[in-house]
Amino acid sequence: MKNLYQIILYQPLFKLLIFFYQHFYDLGLAIIFLTILVRLVLLPFFYKSSKDQAIIQKISPKIKEIQKNHKDDLNAQTQAMLALYKEHKVNPLSSILLLIVQLPILIALYQVFLKGIPKIVAKPLFLGLIDLTKPNIVIIVVAAVLTFWQAKVSLPKDAKNKTAAMSLMPLMTPIWIIIVLCFLPSAIGLYILVSTLFSIIQQIIINKSFAFQENLSRAKDKK
Repeated sequence: MKNLYQIILYQPLFKLLIFFYQHFYDLGLAIIFLTILVRLVLLPFFYKSSKDQAIIQKISPKIKEIQKNHKDDLNAQTQAMLALYKEHKVNPLSSILLLIVQLPILIALYQVFLKGIPKIVAKPLFLGLIDLTKPNIVIIVVAAVLTFWQAKVSLPKDAKNKTAAMSLMPLMTPIWIIIVLCFLPSAIGLYILVSTLFSIIQQIIINKSFAFQENLSRAKDKK
């Protein structure tokens, strides 16, 4: 199993990092391009998860109605929920599938950054200034700010104000990011920063796509 993991994940990612470094002669830029490549590969899974979450949010009144009507019959409630999900072609477990697919890749990337960097270059610098083997306050702060922005962008439109006023959820992940990155090499922080920025741009595009499709559907219904 360990050899399979090395062959399928660790070695290809490590070789890609070397490839990008040999072309840009900057470890930070190599990490940025490797991160973008990984996110492009995972894009179909992220899109499916975001799409399903948006649909679930849209049909949430029907979900609550089913839970209310079948509160005393769990089996009937489950069957009604499954029928609703099937009707709208949504998989409520898509976010879990995304996590399952993403986790081994994240572990491999972290190992590449932690163990592989010393094998690539003697001075692991980003733009000739930031030592990627040590924590960096600039990368930590930017990563935390982008994580907060991502949480805001990911919230449904009708829940943004309510969540900001009544919940600290958008703040929890950035705080966790700050604490964790204070003890990790900034190579990992740079990966999180770029990956989060990619997620924000991706979510904005997906939100606009969903809004366009919804407006188009409403226009057809009016006709």
